[in-house]
Amino acid sequence: MQKLDENFEIKKDKYDFKTNIKPVYQVGQGLTRSVVEEISRVKKEPEWMKNIRLRALEIFNSKPLPTWGPDLSELNFDEITYYIKPEDRKSSSWDEVPKEIKETFDKLGVPEMERKYLAGTVAQFESEGVYSKIKKQWEEKGVIFMDMDSALQKYPEIIREHFGKVVPASDNKFAALNTAVWSGGSFLYIPKGVHVDLPVQAYFRMNGELEGQFERTLIVAEEGASVHYIEGCTAPTYSRYALHAAVVEVYAKKNSKVRYTSIQNWSDNVINLPTKRAWVEENARMEWVQGSLGSKITMTYPSSILRGEYASTSNLNVALAMGEVWKDNGAKVVHAAPNTSSKVVAKSISGRGGMSVYRGLLRINQGAYNSKSSVQCDALIVDDISKSNTYPHNEILDDTAVFSHEASVGKISEEQINYLMSRGIREEDARSLIVLGFLDDVLKEIPLEYSIEFNKLIRLEMSKMGAVG
Repeated sequence: MQKLDENFEIKKDKYDFKTNIKPVYQVGQGLTRSVVEEISRVKKEPEWMKNIRLRALEIFNSKPLPTWGPDLSELNFDEITYYIKPEDRKSSSWDEVPKEIKETFDKLGVPEMERKYLAGTVAQFESEGVYSKIKKQWEEKGVIFMDMDSALQKYPEIIREHFGKVVPASDNKFAALNTAVWSGGSFLYIPKGVHVDLPVQAYFRMNGELEGQFERTLIVAEEGASVHYIEGCTAPTYSRYALHAAVVEVYAKKNSKVRYTSIQNWSDNVINLPTKRAWVEENARMEWVQGSLGSKITMTYPSSILRGEYASTSNLNVALAMGEVWKDNGAKVVHAAPNTSSKVVAKSISGRGGMSVYRGLLRINQGAYNSKSSVQCDALIVDDISKSNTYPHNEILDDTAVFSHEASVGKISEEQINYLMSRGIREEDARSLIVLGFLDDVLKEIPLEYSIEFNKLIRLEMSKMGAVG
């Protein structure tokens, strides 16, 4: 087996495997009013949720595909399957999860990660959560962590109060699509003053082509609470595309702190179009950490609305565009209150013909006096056939604001490679060291176990590169 060093073996099939399982139920292809009503009926939802779905379908049908980014014309909404139910049961013990599905998550290391590092886990396969559990010590403090469908049944008033307020269906075409056909996802509620000192994790797995995954995640951190939520995503490779269009809504209430880490390693046939946004109240803090490794197309711009005085946010983003892929990543921040602060750091690497794009919005409203923000966009191009573009949009409407923006584009040169090789380092390892050094200030914010895996995957991609030049 080919090796990069004695401690790292290339394992191309860790994520790229298919699970042979016959779903207990799925709707037919295409998106119609009857399909939306059927999804709601099968889930035994309250009437108000069905009405939200149907209104969102109207909005979806009224909005055109966005044309300002990558080409999305491959999408044919009439050939996608929008709901696949893999199993009737929802389990709180891995022993109760059907064998084939459990083996899938075993291969991905999810149960082991739960045992060693996590306060709780939600695992989704296709359109439904199949497993959820929060450790007893946190459950006794009132922390709720479960799949979103179960939460709608058990806590309908909390869901109704918050659903669609941070990301309304009218926000964009794919937010409307998610609102119409959403299934699965996770609900995380942290009561006032509770600090969850271990991360919780949700893991989303798609298994087919010409299907969609439309999970809905809702996080509510009450006053003075804190939590770290980690999201992992993978899928096997097919010749036809699959669509992922999630919605994430976060409420960081007064004096709370929420960190949202997303490690996305979709296969290269997945079109990834999520919408993620947080409301950040007085003296609260929202942190986004995002690693985008896979997918054919990704368009994602985690957003924070700083609504309360002294609210703050950071957005750290790594995008790897290797091969014939388009990574359109960035961030949005709106300073809507005085004395708020934000920091955006975006790193991208392009190779083997990949396209990376930073697309961001930074707005400091009039009246948001003494607000501070910095935006840093750095791109590394590792060959002569790849590209990187930057499209910042900054609106500074208050004279007392302090704002800085810097951007850089660099290449791995033959001189750098030759210097490291003269010190006894192999060419592919030299290239990996340069890339990992470029990413260091973001990778150090990713939890250790995920950072190790992230490093391995980056080194794997670097091993595929030919000679520099």
